[in-house]
Amino acid sequence: MRRLVTAFLFLASSLFAKELQTDVCIYGATPGGIAAAVAAAKSGAEVILIEPTSRIGGLVTSGLSHTDFHSFESLSGSFLDFSQRVKAHYVKTYGADSEQVKACFEGTFGEPKVNLLVFEQMLKEQPRVQLEKGWNRISQVSFEIGKIPSQVASVTWNNRAGESLTVKAKVFVDGTYEGDLMPMSGVRYHVGREGRDQYGESLAPEKGDTQLQAYNFRFCATDDPKNRVPIEAPPGYKREDFTDVLPFLTIDKIERVFGYPSKCIVKAQTPALPNQKYDLNDVSRGLVRLSMPGHNLGWPEGDLATRQAIFDEHLRYNVGLLFFLQNDAEVPHEYRLPARQWGWCKDEFTETKHLPPQLYVREARRMIGQHVYVQADSEHAVGDARAKLFKDSIAMGDYGNNCHGTSHEGPLIGGKHGGELYNPVPPYQIPYGVLVSKESSNLLVPVAVSSSHVGFCALRLEPIWMSLGQAAGHAAAMAAQSGQSVQEIDVPTLQKTLRADRSATIYVADVLPGHPQFEAVQWWGTAGGLHGLNPMPEKPGQRGENLHGQYFKANPGHEATLTQPLEAETRARWVELATTLGIEAKALAKAKTRGEFIQAAFASQK
Repeated sequence: MRRLVTAFLFLASSLFAKELQTDVCIYGATPGGIAAAVAAAKSGAEVILIEPTSRIGGLVTSGLSHTDFHSFESLSGSFLDFSQRVKAHYVKTYGADSEQVKACFEGTFGEPKVNLLVFEQMLKEQPRVQLEKGWNRISQVSFEIGKIPSQVASVTWNNRAGESLTVKAKVFVDGTYEGDLMPMSGVRYHVGREGRDQYGESLAPEKGDTQLQAYNFRFCATDDPKNRVPIEAPPGYKREDFTDVLPFLTIDKIERVFGYPSKCIVKAQTPALPNQKYDLNDVSRGLVRLSMPGHNLGWPEGDLATRQAIFDEHLRYNVGLLFFLQNDAEVPHEYRLPARQWGWCKDEFTETKHLPPQLYVREARRMIGQHVYVQADSEHAVGDARAKLFKDSIAMGDYGNNCHGTSHEGPLIGGKHGGELYNPVPPYQIPYGVLVSKESSNLLVPVAVSSSHVGFCALRLEPIWMSLGQAAGHAAAMAAQSGQSVQEIDVPTLQKTLRADRSATIYVADVLPGHPQFEAVQWWGTAGGLHGLNPMPEKPGQRGENLHGQYFKANPGHEATLTQPLEAETRARWVELATTLGIEAKALAKAKTRGEFIQAAFASQK
């Protein structure tokens, strides 16, 4: 009888086999994957977006609400569109002068449920995008016969019910944090840290190793009693796992459980999110940490069971630590009683007992592609305020190399993280080659991008991932429509498409998306015209005036100053550059200011 039932179940599951065909197939509805889907659809491609879980948006809808960037001037394209929509939601819901609008920080500090709503709206506006959720395991990848580089023909996924979905597509995009489609597509990747000599990186370890940037949860909590639910002991909780924290609860070492930015157990990032919610995170260089380096090593290449075990271990420790500090009788009351004023948000993550459904996977696989992004790529060009020039840039960022640690010495509570790095850099460009492999002609990878460990520590931020996803989406559509490989598409045409889609390929502090000369200045700056205008500051990566925490005014030395009269030295250099671009000098003769010159050159392109 048991054999008959088993046979019936196998037959039933095989009957639920769906096959679809499309231009572009994207795996992973992370912010980068969503940006890719929207961009590909805008470029006229039919798109299937496949999400392994039941919730789209990755960490931006799973607790990472204090977006990581340094200056508003670095935000463009798909993330700028997203954040403006978040702000518009608060304006419509609460009024333009409301506390919620002020708290959303121009839409970059959205509640998880609002971020989810906005991402859903962005996808619904694109009729060419078909969203498929719950397909959490890749079971098969087939290839076109005789193609070199290889070409993926179709990918088959399974869900928890044993059903299958096969998608045939012209171009595939791996939008997952883990790079799960890469290895099955025959693409090379790396997990761990490279040694210092491999790419000449001073921030790399002396020798390469398997260490991986630590993970933790990004909880959404509140001290508002009207919207607060208590923190409960997680499954498997053991009090003895947390007693090591007790000696640290002294005023000179740790002042509070929930605080900012230091002398606390968890970082309750300020200012608060709208409606008195807080994004909780690991305390950099803290005495007691949420992040657990070494406990995540099996995640990047692990199967579903392995990842679930790692997820459960992080949940048990992260939630268990907070539960202990709020409830254990040995915790001094001056810590325990204020901590008990905090809890999970009643209106967030209602399907998962108010806990984030995703773990913060800061780093997993990284592709080894046409261009490996390394430490030097985000550092100053020689003697210049600006970073190294990439004329094939398809995105930019301003965050700097940041790592919460890759190892831990001593006990989990009370030891010390190793491998932390916080490296200030100027705003930087990102070349097209980080999206493209050497082995596959129709796969793009905008999240697990081609980079060293140190280089990835600058790229691993959601606004940058959305810009990379936007570039990948437009590139995928171009390849699907032209029949070219992703290696062969015309990058200048891609850059033109990105500029028209309000996405920046170089940081220009005073000419932002929406400015009438945005496209012209982006074109000129990416060609090299804005390099050499200002010298390197005394302090590398000099930022503007501090707004709060990690947020600053625009980086100095990165303005185009379009109304400035064009001095002779700059004119001569710019005329020379224009000539290399096929623009005749006589077309530029009447220009008296920087803006007039750039506009004349832009209008004279061939």
